[in-house]
Amino acid sequence: MTIPLWVPSKEWVRKTHMAAFMDAVGQKYGTDFSNYGDLHAWSVSAKSDFWQAVWDYCGVVSKSQSDQPLLHEDQFPGAVWFEGARLNFAENCLQGDDEALAIIERLESGRRQTLTYGQLRQRVAAVRAFLKEQGVGVGDRVAGMVPNTADTVVAMLATASLGAVWSSCSPDFGTNGALDRFGQIEPKVLFTCDGYHYSGKTFDICERVSTILASLPSVQACVVSRLLNDGQVEGSTVFDFEDLVSERVGASLEFTQLPFNHPLYILYSSGTTGKPKCIVHSVGGTLLQHLKEHQLHADIHEGDRLFFYTTCGWMMWNWLVSGLASKATIILYDGAPVYPSASALFELINQEEVTAFGASARYIAALQQEGYVAAPHTLAHLRVMLSTGSPLAHESFEYVYRDIKQDICLASISGGTDIVSSFVLGNPILPVHAGQIQCAGLGMDVQVWNDAGERIYQDKGELVCASPFPSAPIGFWGDADGSKYHDAYFAQFPNVWAHGDFAEQTAEGGFVIYGRSDAVLNPGGVRIGTAEIYRQVEQIPEVLESVCVGQRVGDDVRVVLFVVMQAGQALTDEVIVNIKRSIRTGASPRHVPAVIKAVADIPKTRSGKISEIPVRKAIHGETVNNTEGLSNPESLALYFGILDGELA
Repeated sequence: MTIPLWVPSKEWVRKTHMAAFMDAVGQKYGTDFSNYGDLHAWSVSAKSDFWQAVWDYCGVVSKSQSDQPLLHEDQFPGAVWFEGARLNFAENCLQGDDEALAIIERLESGRRQTLTYGQLRQRVAAVRAFLKEQGVGVGDRVAGMVPNTADTVVAMLATASLGAVWSSCSPDFGTNGALDRFGQIEPKVLFTCDGYHYSGKTFDICERVSTILASLPSVQACVVSRLLNDGQVEGSTVFDFEDLVSERVGASLEFTQLPFNHPLYILYSSGTTGKPKCIVHSVGGTLLQHLKEHQLHADIHEGDRLFFYTTCGWMMWNWLVSGLASKATIILYDGAPVYPSASALFELINQEEVTAFGASARYIAALQQEGYVAAPHTLAHLRVMLSTGSPLAHESFEYVYRDIKQDICLASISGGTDIVSSFVLGNPILPVHAGQIQCAGLGMDVQVWNDAGERIYQDKGELVCASPFPSAPIGFWGDADGSKYHDAYFAQFPNVWAHGDFAEQTAEGGFVIYGRSDAVLNPGGVRIGTAEIYRQVEQIPEVLESVCVGQRVGDDVRVVLFVVMQAGQALTDEVIVNIKRSIRTGASPRHVPAVIKAVADIPKTRSGKISEIPVRKAIHGETVNNTEGLSNPESLALYFGILDGELA
C-alpha cells in the first residue's frame, strides 16, 4: 500500500454529491453503503436500479419515463436501456435560470463574451429555426468544422433540439481529414468559421472551407462564424452566423422527444491507420453517463464553473458541453494552451474563478517543465483538477500537490472516444495516490483480464468492461451488419468489451494505465507498456518528449526510443547513459531500449496524443494510411529508413 498524496476531509466528503447519492440510494434500497467499494459493487450487480437512481438523482428531464431501465442484460452488445422513455438532450442542457451564467467564452485573440441560460436559449431557438428552414429533421446530420466558441455550442444544441445528429472537427483539419469524416455521414448543413488564432498566429481557412464545400454535395447550407473578418467562404448557400440569429429573434424553442437510444453524436477514431471509424453515440446514454461523471465523480454542482481545455475534434468537448445539464457554467477557450506561456490557462482559471479544470497529461508535464508554481492564495475556487489523453506520470501527481494546490482532488481519467466518457476516473471521497486513477466508474463493470480471460489483480493485462453500460456506442455509421463494431470491441472476449488498454488494478483499488495494448512492446515475450518508459524519460531534463515503439528483429521485438531534445541540448553519450539508467532503475532492465535516437519531431493526433502506431509502421517501411488524422503528418518522413544499419 502507498501513502496517499491527498485525503478528503470529513467536511469535504459531507458536501459531495457522491456522499448525498450514497445516502439517497441507501435509504431507498435499504442498503448501508459504508464505502465506495460497496456502492460500486451494487452499481454493477443491480444495474437497473443503479441507472434509474442516477436518472432520478441527477434530474433527467423527459416527457415519458421507462418502467424497465434495462432489458436483455445478458446481451453485450444488445442490451436495451430505458425502453419507452422519450427525452431531448438539448432540453436537458437548457434548464438553468434565465439570469444564471451558462457560457464564458475566452479566445486567444483576447475576446471575452458571456451568455446567460436565457440568452443561450434565445440563440438556440434562432439557429433551430434556421435549420428547420433548411429541411433538417430527425436523424439528419449537421457537421461543424469549428472552433471552441459559444456559436459552436449553440449550433450543436440547436441540432440536438430537432433530433438531428451533430458531428464536429476542429478548424485546423486539412481538406482530406474533414472529407474523410464528413464525406461518410453526408451532412445537410455545415457550420464553420473564417479562421482562428493559435500560438500568436492567425489562420484564414476560407479557401479550404470552399474546397470542402465543393466536395460535399449533401451540404445545403454553410454557416460561418466570423472570428477574423478577412476572407470570404465562396458559395451561394453561405450564411453569416450572427446575421441568421438576428433575423430570427423571438423564434420559439421546442424540443423533439426521442428514444433513449436515438443518435446524438458521431465521433471519429483517430484515423491514423485508415479512414476514421464513425462512432455513433446515443442521446440517453451520453446524457446519463455525463451527468453521473460530472455530478458524482467530478462533484460538479449547480453554479460551478467547469473548464476543460479541448478542441471540437476531441470527445472532451462533448463531455465539457454536457456540464450545462448540471446547470454549471462552462468555460470555452480557443487557442494554444501554452501561449504566451504554459501557465496562461492558470491565469484564466484564476480570473474566471474556475472550480473544476481539466487538460491533457502533456499539458501538466509542460507546466512542470516550465517550472510553474502557483502564487499563494490563488486558485481559491479550484476544487477538482482532471487529466486525460495519456497516463499521468507519478511525478506529475507530486508536482500538482507540491506546486499548484494541496487541497484538491486530482483525478486522472481514462475512457475515450469509443464511449464518449470514462471507464476509470476520479472520486471526491477517495484518497489520491501518485500514479493511480482512483477508481472504476459507477455502473462500469471494469476489470483487468489476462489473455486467458481470467480476472487478475496487481498484474498487467487487458482493461475490460464485463457487462453492459448505457454509453456504449449504438454502432458505427455505415456498418450495416455490425461486424466492424463487433470486431472493434468484442472479438477478443465474447460478450465482454475490450478496446485496447493495457492496465493494472492496484492494491488500493485504483488503476494504472500503461498505454494502448495494440502498442504494447513484447521483447522476449514480456509485455511492456510504453507509459512505463515515458515516465522515466520525462525525468531527464535534456529531453522534451519521446515516443517508444517495438521493432521486429527476426522472431523477436526490440525496444526503440526516439527523443526530441530540449532547445540547445544534444543527445550525447552521457544523456543516453542517463536515460538508460533511469529506465533500468525506475522500471526494469527489460524496459531499457536497445536503440535511442534523436528526432526533430514526433507524430501526434489532433488531440495532442503521441501516435505510436504510425511510427512503428514507418520504421518498418510500411504505408501509413490517412495521415490527415495527424496534426503534423510531415514528421513521419523522419522515421522511414531511420534505423537502417542499426541491426549490426
